Amino acid sequence: MRAVAVLLLVGLTWLLANTFFGGESGSSVRHFFSGTSEEPTPAEPRPRRYKCGLSAPCPPKHLAFRLVSGAANVIGPKICLEDKMLVSSVKNNVGRGLNIALVNGVTGELLETKTFDMWAGDVSELLKYLRPIHEGTLVFVASFDDPATKLNDESRRLFEELGSTAVKELAFRDSWVFVGAKGIENKSPFEQRMKNSKSSNKYEGWPESLEMDGCIPLRPPLES
Repeated sequence: MRAVAVLLLVGLTWLLANTFFGGESGSSVRHFFSGTSEEPTPAEPRPRRYKCGLSAPCPPKHLAFRLVSGAANVIGPKICLEDKMLVSSVKNNVGRGLNIALVNGVTGELLETKTFDMWAGDVSELLKYLRPIHEGTLVFVASFDDPATKLNDESRRLFEELGSTAVKELAFRDSWVFVGAKGIENKSPFEQRMKNSKSSNKYEGWPESLEMDGCIPLRPPLES
């Protein structure tokens, strides 16, 4: 009788184990006790990250860039070039208005970054900055808060000469990102503008932030 009781106990134990540890868990338990193991499911490969977060690499002799305009008057803009952050809140070099980075269009070297307050600043400072820009210089612009209140006809014309088409209508608290160049023959393909509109604004009083990226060809050295 003792032997029969033992057999019944073993059978009951096996039945309970099969019930509670069935499916994948039961399979894992059985493999553990049998000394075998299942092949682990391979993890999905992470998408490769390219310079400035682009989804694909730029061709040779091209510069990878990403521009992000400011969000309302809270989050500052960003200008990334060749995986280097030129302008950002972290670098503590952003400001209300227009955030500009000048880059050598032949070498890709950063020349200067500067901000211009277009709400309470003096537009003459912007004019002094834009007028002497050398031929072949790349000009990166990202707005923050208000990019346009202080703009006058000459400052708009100077941006148009750099390839902008949106600057002529740029208005109070619009979002704007732009890449142009001194001496550009055609209008720049790298420009976005989001109009400040009560009916479509993402934030109270401001449109949504703009984000633009791409590849800019380096230009050959200028003939002396």
